[in-house]
Amino acid sequence: MTEGSATPEAAGDAWLYQLRVDLAEGAAEAARADAEHPGLGPLRRILAAHDAALVCQYDAFAGYCAEAQGIEGYPLYAWTKAVIADPAKEAKYLKSFSIHVGGDEVYAKERADALEAALRPLVGAGVVTRLAKHDTNPANSPRMPEEYRPPS
Repeated sequence: MTEGSATPEAAGDAWLYQLRVDLAEGAAEAARADAEHPGLGPLRRILAAHDAALVCQYDAFAGYCAEAQGIEGYPLYAWTKAVIADPAKEAKYLKSFSIHVGGDEVYAKERADALEAALRPLVGAGVVTRLAKHDTNPANSPRMPEEYRPPS
């Protein structure tokens, strides 16, 4: 989290949150390139009102792999590298975007709820195809596939 951002204790919640959206293909390409797209206007206005920004999941994964290059024995690196090398997963994650608020990857529930309420009407209207809210509770995180887990 960045300086001055809410802590879980200050927010009165044990977990922080992140919203993610999937965009229609043409809109996703435009969002990644920060290019104009007729349908992105409403989404961009809502994001600006909430000091929020889209981060393409594929680009984030690829950036992590580029940064972590050389740590071949690290399970998260191996799993992430396999994900971006899989054409089906590449296609999926090129259309999936996490939403950072105030420069933070995760944020207080109140901020997530307000942004989620503002974004909900866009789902299914041509640009946003899916909206999801994730929390930092490890019990809710995806389990690393067996082949990438370190030996016990």
